[in-house]
Amino acid sequence: MSYDYSKLFDLTGKQALVVGAGSGIGEAAAHGLAAHGAHVLCGDLNVEAAQKVADAIKQAGGHAEALAIDIRDSAGVVKAIDALPDLDVLVSTPAINVRKPLVQMTDEEFDRVVSLNLKGTFRLITTAGRNMARRGRGSIIAFASIRALVVEPGQGVYAATKAGVLQMCRALAAELGPSGVRVNAIGPGVVDTPLTAPIAANKAWYDAYAQKSALGRWAKPHEMAGAVVYLASDAGSFVTGTLTIVDGGWTAVDGRFTPPL
Repeated sequence: MSYDYSKLFDLTGKQALVVGAGSGIGEAAAHGLAAHGAHVLCGDLNVEAAQKVADAIKQAGGHAEALAIDIRDSAGVVKAIDALPDLDVLVSTPAINVRKPLVQMTDEEFDRVVSLNLKGTFRLITTAGRNMARRGRGSIIAFASIRALVVEPGQGVYAATKAGVLQMCRALAAELGPSGVRVNAIGPGVVDTPLTAPIAANKAWYDAYAQKSALGRWAKPHEMAGAVVYLASDAGSFVTGTLTIVDGGWTAVDGRFTPPL
């Protein structure tokens, strides 16, 4: 029996919820999924920003609508996702960071980062996972980071949450695989988004990050969309429990000094 390879990335008829779609990587993911045929729900705490993204998708010929969602609100997350009985794809992108040495981190700062990055992601992926398992299909994609694997001073708590996101995705992939639900994480390198704006404002810091990657530059948000579409579509139908690194070679390169060979 032949296989129609032209449909590998076709998401026509699929419903996708992108949380954090109001800006940055989430906005790019929403556009990418819509461009391949998905009906995209642009979820964000800032519903006005989400509406602008949904409007832009519709102006480009896609199908989208805005959805207010706060991943710190457990009951709200359940209510929002339970109202989407036909959800095929979930993409979780929200994260915050407090850049401080661990010995200077307060309990309040620790709790704030963990509550959003780790517990918020937990709420999203488990709620969607239960519903998808009942239907016998679905793809869950959570954004981790290269910080799930490598760290630097000042990002200890952020890195811990991203490592936690990765391990939750792996565990959920194992638990829901028999029900036909795939769960994967994406690990971006340094991406030009609102989250990294403080770094971009410091030229020395910006340049140092650019030179750390093999490509010698930062990523743009749209460069994350390909991995999202791949994992959401039939192109990734046998992919689950993975971390897809999209870092311009950051984690492959051990320093940037070129020795005299």
